[in-house]
Amino acid sequence: MNSKLQHDLDNFENILEKTKQQGIDFLSNIDNIPTSNTYSINPKTELNELGLGSIEALKEFNERLAPLMVSSSGPRYWGFVTGGSTPASIVGDWLASVYDQNTQSVTSQGGNSALIEFETINLLLQLLELPDTFLGGFVTGATMSNFTSLAVARQWFGKQYGKDFAKNGISETINILTATPHSSSIKSLSMLGVGSQNYTVIKTIEGNREALDITDLEEKIKALNGKPFILISSAGTVNTADFDDFEAIAKLREKYNFWWHIDGAFGGFVAVSEKYKHYVKGWEGADSITIDCHKWLNVPYESAFYLVKKEHVNLQIETFQNSNAPYLGNPLENFNYLNVLPENSRRLRALPVWFSLKAYGKEGFRDLIEDSAALALHFANALIENDFELLAPIRLNNVCFTLKGEHNQEKVTPFLSALNDTGKVFMTPTVYQNKKGIRASFVNWRTNEEDIRIVIKEMKDLLDII
Repeated sequence: MNSKLQHDLDNFENILEKTKQQGIDFLSNIDNIPTSNTYSINPKTELNELGLGSIEALKEFNERLAPLMVSSSGPRYWGFVTGGSTPASIVGDWLASVYDQNTQSVTSQGGNSALIEFETINLLLQLLELPDTFLGGFVTGATMSNFTSLAVARQWFGKQYGKDFAKNGISETINILTATPHSSSIKSLSMLGVGSQNYTVIKTIEGNREALDITDLEEKIKALNGKPFILISSAGTVNTADFDDFEAIAKLREKYNFWWHIDGAFGGFVAVSEKYKHYVKGWEGADSITIDCHKWLNVPYESAFYLVKKEHVNLQIETFQNSNAPYLGNPLENFNYLNVLPENSRRLRALPVWFSLKAYGKEGFRDLIEDSAALALHFANALIENDFELLAPIRLNNVCFTLKGEHNQEKVTPFLSALNDTGKVFMTPTVYQNKKGIRASFVNWRTNEEDIRIVIKEMKDLLDII
């Protein structure tokens, strides 16, 4: 064995202890760590011939690379709908690295850690009050969840014409209908060969809404003259957390032939709350659903899961089957994730979620979601009192706003840049109904009213300058 590697093995406990302490120090001080910084490095360093060993590598990391880190998992990082990492989720994430399983099969001589993934999906279905008619699995994020779901939808579409798109390529124009799709869905259409611009836009409901207009949807359906199509609907749009009317869409399913996909990357978790679950009423009728765990479930990156109806499992296998390992027998009895997902190699992503669900239960996540929504409303009220205006009503956890007055539109971008440069908060720019705006998203389990007070003060101070 290499001498450096042998030395690390002999000192493994000390190495892990130092690493643990560094993690504790970071997390204990996360309220004071900047949300952004301007520190930079020259990444073109020389590879050491003999190696440093873990302790010396940790020292170099702390000297050169650690200053690059920001508190993206902290309480005032309000950009990109970014959650944090709860204690239980970190336990699961660390153990996933320690056990280092390639999670594939539920019955394998090489290990059956997929049973943990099966159990975790079952717990998530209970959390979201969805039926066990769905089959699910873990991927890196909403993009790959949308990709997986829409890949199966693509195969379904081909079958409507008696064709196998997975084997022979796309030979028909795939009809996609959507109103306010997330960029990850559009990216998925590009990767799937459908085309990032090849979709029909459904009108949104009048009255400052991002949800699709059911009447216009049906008109667009009728214009297809009975042709099949794929509908991409939203459970929480990124700007205003708006939801499509799933009950109305479910009624259309009784009349028309289409694949119904729901992008519920963060909004799907409202199913946990008695106060907000009406937003997703009827979503159990969908063919596929995307949900992101490193958002509102507050587990470390990378963690999302897909849900596809079990009745479509053969389509999923046709789409992702490993050509060197033909699938035999009943796929639910001889299940292997190798044949239903893009990746052949997969870490045990389910474990941080399993620990989170077991540690905090339904009540813990119900409180988190309702607290986040309350904080969003609190922040919105504070904005109104301090020379800002809302661009959309507060429906859930996202606040879309801008500087008050048309004459201040040119100041929005420099204002946000200056605000983010303070390192006290991070928010993202947006354009909503042709107006430059700012979006704040409340999903982090650490965020409280004191954080809002800190941010509002910074914003007021900047208003006096610009």
